[in-house]
Amino acid sequence: MGSSVDEEATLAARRLRDLYPPSSAADAAVAADADLSTAQLAIRDHARNFAINNYSTRAREWDASGSALPRDELARIAGVDLLGLTLPPSVGGLGWPLLDGLIALEEVAKVCQLAAWPIFEACTGAARVIDLLGDEEQKRRFLPAVVRGEAVIALAISEPDAGSAATSLTTVARVEGDELLLRGTKRWCSGAGRADYYLVYCRLSNDSEAAGVGAVVVEAEAAGLSFGAQERLMGFRGIGSADIHLDDVRVSKRNLIASAGSFRQLFEAFSIERLGNATMSLAIAQSALDRTSRYVLSRQQFGRDLADFQLVQAAVADMVMLTSAARLLVHSAARQAGTGTPSALTSSVAKCFANESAKRVSDLAIQLHGGYGYAEEYELERLHRDAHGWAIAGGTANMQRIRIASAYLGRRFDQRQQASGTLATPGTGGNR
Repeated sequence: MGSSVDEEATLAARRLRDLYPPSSAADAAVAADADLSTAQLAIRDHARNFAINNYSTRAREWDASGSALPRDELARIAGVDLLGLTLPPSVGGLGWPLLDGLIALEEVAKVCQLAAWPIFEACTGAARVIDLLGDEEQKRRFLPAVVRGEAVIALAISEPDAGSAATSLTTVARVEGDELLLRGTKRWCSGAGRADYYLVYCRLSNDSEAAGVGAVVVEAEAAGLSFGAQERLMGFRGIGSADIHLDDVRVSKRNLIASAGSFRQLFEAFSIERLGNATMSLAIAQSALDRTSRYVLSRQQFGRDLADFQLVQAAVADMVMLTSAARLLVHSAARQAGTGTPSALTSSVAKCFANESAKRVSDLAIQLHGGYGYAEEYELERLHRDAHGWAIAGGTANMQRIRIASAYLGRRFDQRQQASGTLATPGTGGNR
């Protein structure tokens, strides 16, 4: 029994290694399209080799069981410098530009999205919000543990009645002496119940809508903090998602990262997360394309390679175009950001396009694999499930389209309905 399992794992590893050869025409095309430097190519190869060597046989196992990423894997990932890529040297990070972090993130995510999750959080998630908006003491207190793989910080924004309408938050944080008292419920927090800290977006004043919103770090062991049952999601298995209940949770005022009125700064920082999200989608598309290109060149029907059929060629061409365009959009936005934040326009364009490309490319991959594409063994159905998750997380495609139009036209659009029942005129309402 054990021998059979070992043989299966060995064969699976060999099959997945074949899908990601160290050097290929596809790699050369990607490098040329993305205009990567020699140093960035080295980052890509480093992350790729690490991911293949450690996770190529475990991704499907973890997905099937819904297991959380083992804690010792955080230390392993930190040990090869993948958690501090974009965090500053003052907290143990490398201080590299956002693009360099995204290059590494894509390579790990192509092999295993669960293993890429802590890299996503460290390079583009709540840790970067603290890096950009926190003071030096807060950075020294929270971020070194992230770089060392000793802690994960999750982002808690959405609520039961405030998803896309982020300015409608009702979770409150009231000042009581040297403490903040938090009360409310958060929903759809990826990592809930499994992270060590939560950056909670909440209402810090009685000012309406965006004017009252800020952010506070809450420790996982804080009294009054509890979690609902883990959600059973279509994808994102192992990452964790649950309601967060804050019942008079007390934290030090030193945990206040962004005071009331910081909504604009918080969501400027959130644009980095959108590019992380887009990169996770890009990784899905590229992985589906890699697997499909190998399959159509090796599989025969009617005595011919699948690649010889024109409809197959057309589908592969569409997959290549969508994946290449998504990468160019992501990398362009990241280059603009440097070590800071990308614009709302470029980040939303990249996220929306990459999200929808991943869904389409993974769907085409399933179709070209036929029955094999529907089987868990080939892992395309897992890629397709996760693709839909990224298209919802961080703001849906429809909300991104509103943001794109708003940024391009230079006009904000309020989605709220006035009491009279007519649509509100363009105003100051926030759109995630």
